[in-house]
Amino acid sequence: MVLRLWPYVQPNRGYLIGSLVILLVMAAFGLARPLIMREALQGFQEPGSVDRLTTYGFLLAGVIAIEQFLAFPQMYWVQIAGAEGMARLRREVFTFLQSRSLAFFDRTPIGRLVTRVTNDVDAMGEMFSSGALNAVGDLVRLVAIVIIMVSLDAKMSLFAFIAVPPIALFVNWTRKRMRRAYREVRTKTARMNAFINEQVNGVDVVQAYAREDKSEAEFDEINAAYREANMNAILLDATLDASIEMVGSICIAAILWYAGGYQLGIDFATLFAFVAYIDMFFMPIRNISARYTQIQSALAGAERVFQLLGSEDEDARLELASGEAYEDWPSKEPPFAFRLDGVTFGYKPGVTILHDIHVEAKMGETIALVGPTGSGKSTIASLLLRLYEAQEGSVEVLGADVRQLDRLELRRQFAVVPQDVFLFPGTIASNVAAGHAEPDPERVREVFARIGATDLIERREGGIDAPVQERGGNFSAGERQLIAFARALYDDPPIMILDEPTASIDSDTEAKLQRAMDAATEGRTALIIAHRLSTIRNASRIVCLHKGAVIEQGTHDELIEHDGIYARLYRLQVAREAIADRVGKLAGA
Repeated sequence: MVLRLWPYVQPNRGYLIGSLVILLVMAAFGLARPLIMREALQGFQEPGSVDRLTTYGFLLAGVIAIEQFLAFPQMYWVQIAGAEGMARLRREVFTFLQSRSLAFFDRTPIGRLVTRVTNDVDAMGEMFSSGALNAVGDLVRLVAIVIIMVSLDAKMSLFAFIAVPPIALFVNWTRKRMRRAYREVRTKTARMNAFINEQVNGVDVVQAYAREDKSEAEFDEINAAYREANMNAILLDATLDASIEMVGSICIAAILWYAGGYQLGIDFATLFAFVAYIDMFFMPIRNISARYTQIQSALAGAERVFQLLGSEDEDARLELASGEAYEDWPSKEPPFAFRLDGVTFGYKPGVTILHDIHVEAKMGETIALVGPTGSGKSTIASLLLRLYEAQEGSVEVLGADVRQLDRLELRRQFAVVPQDVFLFPGTIASNVAAGHAEPDPERVREVFARIGATDLIERREGGIDAPVQERGGNFSAGERQLIAFARALYDDPPIMILDEPTASIDSDTEAKLQRAMDAATEGRTALIIAHRLSTIRNASRIVCLHKGAVIEQGTHDELIEHDGIYARLYRLQVAREAIADRVGKLAGA
């Protein structure tokens, strides 16, 4: 797992190498302290001992000062390497998510993905910034201490060395348990993030149905599971640290007992230095155990991140699926705008949404899809954009099978105006020019003029640079849809998809949007998904769907004459609108 992380920090290896060198120098200075104290204490009762103590005192102070001075670049450089490396990894994860299909997001909770990009990557960064490299320094320091202790007194060193095997066995015993514990913490963190995400996004429903108590009860359950997982990890960590501390104290007591009872001839200065090295001997062991805990947490995060990066998503291939790319696509005179030929599709195995769909649109035609909710209208639009792959049949755009086209290039041929418009935080201009690094102010004003919505920007302070809050919360539904129309026209694509753009607004706003729709569809191919059938009377062809199948298609007049489902839906809707209009007039009288 560590080897898989190396490519992300490798560009900053200079910082890592420099930090390691400084770390080793600091370790050498730290190891010199007890020896300096030993030299200072030897013969401290002899004549001239004050000068001796003063000299070694200044030497010790200088060593400590240099050690602390070097601590800044050592810590700073390793932090830079870790932060830069994890920024690269975080970007790779984000880019990976950007290329996933909608099917991937349908089956993966958003909160879990947020945890991968944030918490899990942060844990890995901590390992690189302070865990792994310092563990190497602790290991080198431990080896050096062993050599010094043996050179001072080999017999007394045995008291410390005897403690190593039981500590090693205990660390090995806790290793697997800590790995599982931190993996469980990561899982519970992802679950909590997912729950908070869905509750915040659905807060209007929560409040409308007064289900705050139920949501709080569910959160308490998730929070308790998260707390329990954390407590298990903390318990293992604390047990390991306390055990090593206890063993170290026992060893120091045993050495003092041994020196007092069996080696009365040992000088005080050497005993002082040896006890100091004993304490230092267990310090890197304690540090390594603490780093071990940190590394286990990081490895649990790394395991989950690389599991995500290695996950298969057959619908997410941006390269050619089969065959060779069409040359000179899109051609200047394609045989048709789009065509679905025998398309069958289902979001889940065994559950078919579309059955043997045959729909074709010539260049410049307006095709309208109508039918009850769940009949497959929006699914057809998703297949044209290759957000999903058809299980059977072919989907073709501008004369080419979408499976043999780069998705990004394919989607540049479309503009989409959804019913539920999503606006990003920023400005009106940045939302209209969503696919561009910088908006063209003149172009933005031009598209607003084309759809007859210049008043929208004129009455806003800042005009096209007026701020847009998260999800466009400072705009009405109609204003958001007008901005969506402007966004659709900004790149002037050949095909327009209007997904129920007037389904959830009042009649006055619908009139404005109807003018915008006419401007958006003029001179281009359009696919309109509508509930208000009055908006599609002039469509080139109306396709009526029911339970995922095309049951009839034709012009408005042809379908009215046919007197099928469309005719009945149309008459019912006209009657309903007439009643609503009459009720409105009576209410205003």
